[in-house]
Amino acid sequence: MSELRFDVVKNAFKKKALPVEAPEARPTEYFGELVFNRDKMQKYLDANTYNALINCIEGGTALDRSTADKVATGMKTWAMEHGVTHITHWFQPLTEGTAEKHDSFIEYDQKTSITETFDGRSLIQQEPDASSFPNGGIRATFEARGYTAWDPTSPVFIQDDTLCIPTVFIAYTGEALDYKTPLKRALKAVNDAAVSVCQLFDPNVKKVYSYLGWEQEYFLVDEDLYAARPDLMLTGRTLMGHASSKNQQLDDHYFGAIPSRVAAFMRELEFAGFRLGIPLKTRHNEVAPNQFELAPIYGETNLSNDQNQLIMNEMNTIARKHGFVVLLHEKPFNGINGSGKHNNWSLGTDTGVGLLSPGKDAKSNLQFVTFFVNVLAAVQKHNALLKASIASATNAHRLGANEAPPAIISAFLGRTMTEVLHKLLELPSDTPIEIAGKKGAKVGLVEIPEIFIDNTDRNRTSPFAFTGNRFEFRAIGSSANCAGAMTTLNAAVADQLVQFKADVDKELAKGKALNVAIMDTLKPIIASILDTVCFDGNGYSEEWKMEAQRRGLDTETSVPEMIKKFTSPDSVAMFKRTGVYSEKELAARNEVKWETYTKKVQIEARVMGRMAINHIIPAALAYKNKLLSNIQMTKDVFPEEYQTMAATEISTVKTITKYIADLTSMVDDMVNARKAANKIEDEYQKACAYHDIAESLFAIRRPIDKLEEIVDNDLWPLPKYRELLFIN
Repeated sequence: MSELRFDVVKNAFKKKALPVEAPEARPTEYFGELVFNRDKMQKYLDANTYNALINCIEGGTALDRSTADKVATGMKTWAMEHGVTHITHWFQPLTEGTAEKHDSFIEYDQKTSITETFDGRSLIQQEPDASSFPNGGIRATFEARGYTAWDPTSPVFIQDDTLCIPTVFIAYTGEALDYKTPLKRALKAVNDAAVSVCQLFDPNVKKVYSYLGWEQEYFLVDEDLYAARPDLMLTGRTLMGHASSKNQQLDDHYFGAIPSRVAAFMRELEFAGFRLGIPLKTRHNEVAPNQFELAPIYGETNLSNDQNQLIMNEMNTIARKHGFVVLLHEKPFNGINGSGKHNNWSLGTDTGVGLLSPGKDAKSNLQFVTFFVNVLAAVQKHNALLKASIASATNAHRLGANEAPPAIISAFLGRTMTEVLHKLLELPSDTPIEIAGKKGAKVGLVEIPEIFIDNTDRNRTSPFAFTGNRFEFRAIGSSANCAGAMTTLNAAVADQLVQFKADVDKELAKGKALNVAIMDTLKPIIASILDTVCFDGNGYSEEWKMEAQRRGLDTETSVPEMIKKFTSPDSVAMFKRTGVYSEKELAARNEVKWETYTKKVQIEARVMGRMAINHIIPAALAYKNKLLSNIQMTKDVFPEEYQTMAATEISTVKTITKYIADLTSMVDDMVNARKAANKIEDEYQKACAYHDIAESLFAIRRPIDKLEEIVDNDLWPLPKYRELLFIN
């Protein structure tokens, strides 16, 4: 083993779990202590200010300047009690991460001393430099002005010495430059559309909430081993590396005992999350070695997405304290499971009804079926667009590999709901939909089993699966901002619900009873979704790929081509109808996505080429020279028999020589392709060229991985999979 590799592996093995500085109190006693939640509002704001802020949060009413000043004063008082000295507008630009610019509370008074000040203007709006954030051509480099504006529906929180104010981020000309703005527009659209449909069943419904429960998968690697792998440091994944003899084939890591160092990290992460009001519920070992998962309790989509962004930041910071680096890349290691971020999504009313849960009577079950079917119709209509919403250079490595869903968006319903839909097609439109066991049997009754949540199996190959009271959108990548997929899904559902309501109104105008009008509208939709988007089989099979094409589902695998769906006429029309994106914003986001794709592949190609030339080939040549020296010594001592005695060395030298020649040739070809691609000015065309380069990286790693198996372990310069994946 090379001296460097020996040292980093030895150090990694020596590390022990660190003590966790967590309070002795129960989580219920410190949960949300760093969040300006309603308890803090009541304590630090007067009654009128508190009521005005609650009306702003729940009803969208604007705060006047005087009230905003009072809110800011209350926030400052609370924050300074926690040692806060700075504020920042915390936002989510088109980089998949978060951004913040810290300003201290201090201001000059009228003389020469300073005072600590925070007013309503600073709370509500700031002006960060927008020129260097991705904008897709909306803003020229010299046009720097952009605005952040407070999102009062997401609570203000404290990190270290800074008061963080969740905000939207928009250009001087009004276009969204972030993930939060379109998400909030989509949530408004789905609320408006869903309330209109809900009032067919219950006029008391005034608001519909979109809910999100994310499941965050991630890998941990020892920071010393990470530092010895340039590919991990610069791209987030291993561009080369032969599979370990043992990886995940025994399934012994899944749900196993959590290693002590990892458990210490998890405990500190939970402590930090609880203080920030993030209701972390689940932690466990995932399938792949050194892969783990955490998940919170379900929450409102906008807030839940903010919490996911916040917890990813916390994960990176806390892992370092424990000698780890968090890998959020979707496929950091070849040949084993990648990491996703399953988005459990549902809708619920302000009256406490889950719209994707069966009810207690025929009317509430008809409402359930209505929303269930319309969600599937939205997925059918905007199949390609939903795939575009989760497409990225990194997620492309995961989709269709091991446990991840394929790059074809279909919906898994389970046998029970599939049978229910078929039965609904066969029976008269006025047939009641009851829950089995609740009422006496009737001829032709459509029954939904009482134990419903446990009545569907799980399909790991389905990207969009119904799991009893929600849909699980499983195709989102682990490093992604959930808002991208959630914006598209909520917008698509909103648009479908608007169309459905209009069609029901037409049926009602014919004098039909409400339940008959609804079922007559639903039946053609049910027939269509059963024939297209509903699929309960093996999503990995070649037969499904051909069947999906026959059904008219999108089977594109090129990320640049997937992204193009955002600006298809149907997508543009849908987003404009729902008010989620303008055509200009969509075109700009495509430019950003293509440019990001190109740059990520470009970085990988550069790293791959340089590591091949500077790390791999020198190690292979060193071993080749060692073998040649042995051959020469054998010849000197046994001149007549050396070819027989040194046959293994001679054969190995020939093999190494071939792999080095192949590797050199492929790297040269890749570099030339990169140079040609860099001359392309159109971002879409350049991304397409880099898609071909991305495919070539798989070929380049093959001779490298073969050389790893041949070259003397003492000479190999990089930590191997068996070292990266089995130290914790």
